[in-house]
Amino acid sequence: MYYPDELVEEVRMKNDIVDVISGYVRLQKKGANHFGLCPFHNEKSPSFSVSGSKQMYYCFGCGAGGNVFTFLMEYENYSFPEAVKLLADRAGVNLPEIEYSEEVKRKESRKSKLLEVNKEAARYFYYQLRSGRGERGYRYLQERNLSEETMKRFGLGFASMSGGDLVQYLRSKGYGDDLIREAGVAVFDEKRGLHDKFWNRVMFPIQDINHRVIGFGGRVMGEAKPKYLNSPETVIFDKSRNLYGLNFARTSRQDHIILCEGYMDVIAMHQAGFNQASASLGTAFTIGQANLLKRYVKEVLLAYDSDGAGTNAALRAIGILKEAGLSGKVINMEPYKDPDEFIRNLGAEEFRRRAEGAENSFFFELRMMEREYNLKDPESKTRFHREIAKKLCGFSEEVERENYLEAVAGKYHIGFENLRKLTASYAAQTGLARPVARPKSGLAEKKNTPEENRKKAQRLLITWIADEPEVYPKIAKYIGAEDFTDELYRKVADKLFLGLPKGGFEPASLVSLFADEEEQRKVAELFNTKLEELTTKQEREKALHDIVYTVKRDSYEYYSGRMGADVDALNQVIAGKKALEELSKTHISLDE
Repeated sequence: MYYPDELVEEVRMKNDIVDVISGYVRLQKKGANHFGLCPFHNEKSPSFSVSGSKQMYYCFGCGAGGNVFTFLMEYENYSFPEAVKLLADRAGVNLPEIEYSEEVKRKESRKSKLLEVNKEAARYFYYQLRSGRGERGYRYLQERNLSEETMKRFGLGFASMSGGDLVQYLRSKGYGDDLIREAGVAVFDEKRGLHDKFWNRVMFPIQDINHRVIGFGGRVMGEAKPKYLNSPETVIFDKSRNLYGLNFARTSRQDHIILCEGYMDVIAMHQAGFNQASASLGTAFTIGQANLLKRYVKEVLLAYDSDGAGTNAALRAIGILKEAGLSGKVINMEPYKDPDEFIRNLGAEEFRRRAEGAENSFFFELRMMEREYNLKDPESKTRFHREIAKKLCGFSEEVERENYLEAVAGKYHIGFENLRKLTASYAAQTGLARPVARPKSGLAEKKNTPEENRKKAQRLLITWIADEPEVYPKIAKYIGAEDFTDELYRKVADKLFLGLPKGGFEPASLVSLFADEEEQRKVAELFNTKLEELTTKQEREKALHDIVYTVKRDSYEYYSGRMGADVDALNQVIAGKKALEELSKTHISLDE
């Protein structure tokens, strides 16, 4: 911990986790919590829960969980001090200068050195392009109608035919081989030793949103493969969470971003005045990139290639944009393949008109799906209408679904009521209109091992107490922190039971007590174990009694096996036996 605990807690309390995470994930309130699609793994049904009362998040799918600091550390790859500083700035909390540990200093120094290497490599490529060695690359860029101003703005460069010039240059600047290799600008093999990764390529420096060079893309001159080569992922370069050109696009003051597929598309569009253009980095569009875009805009226009591969990529991107809570539209670039080719042939104004008339993503999906059916054949046409109904089930909000029902019915000449009935039928079949099935018992679905069974009961009890603090005084005489047999659970229970009588206790405050990421996940799980939904007070009282009794029984058995000469264990066994006898005759009331 590099800041005083009380200051860290002040920063946390002034940053509501629902507000913060809403900037990254589209959340919808369901009951006491908010739910959305998890940003840490791919999923179609929301299992990512954010609790305003606990100030914690937890994914029931992948197990990611923690408090507002943990979220930024996982999502943004921030260190703990970086997360604290960002949230302090957000809340207007002044932080003192801090003394970093040697380990943190080493990591930050390594990142800074890697950024230095990339910056120096970018400078080297830049001057190579403008030297005799870069003539071929410079001529290629001129043939693509790029101005010198545009080349300079994007820092375009050239990697010469030689395979070792950059390595020698970086060595001359004092950088060691390990650092050069780690930066991703060089590779090593037994035959050639350390040599340049890029050669005979036009170079595109990849910058983060703060204009720092974090990697490179290179386009080969000639017919060699691969046509485009990118830097490998490093500690400063995560392809799934960066976008080419976003450092410029995010300040374009537009209400949307145009998403392309390639470097040249972005550059050509910026030169034509579309400064809101950006592109993924040689990989398929990801949820991480979508969440990055969500920080700046609510709408994304897709300007993907008009061929089959581009269409499929657009369809995938539409789904990802929906997951992130972004509105997507598709720009029709036919008869040309990509934005660069389109603008060179039809000009910027025509592209602007196409962008303004971009097609609603849902209707684009239907239009692509329509190609698979013969609408002149009644049977095929019926199957198409059924598929439309299935897709309409994807709108969980009734108003939105009704609006699309009306629009689709008009566009495809389907009777509105007929389409509504068909959609309702599929909604029931797919579970949209069906309540989620819940386990009937508070201790249902136990894992196989006795140890896991013990932990499950303890997690259920912690979650119940955190959800309903008024329960604790009713069971305090039977249960103490020492009854939690797992060391981490015991630490959490101890803090929880000490804090509850003081009032205003937030479980999120416990997460930062644990430095290890896996421990933070376990703490989050402790406060987010799924409790059964019981309808009557009698059922709830019985379930609570069963859980308390199970935790106490397991504690008794745990300490019984450890008695020997351990006086503390012996005392626990004696007290446990007495409590069990009393519990077996006691009814725990949930009345006020």
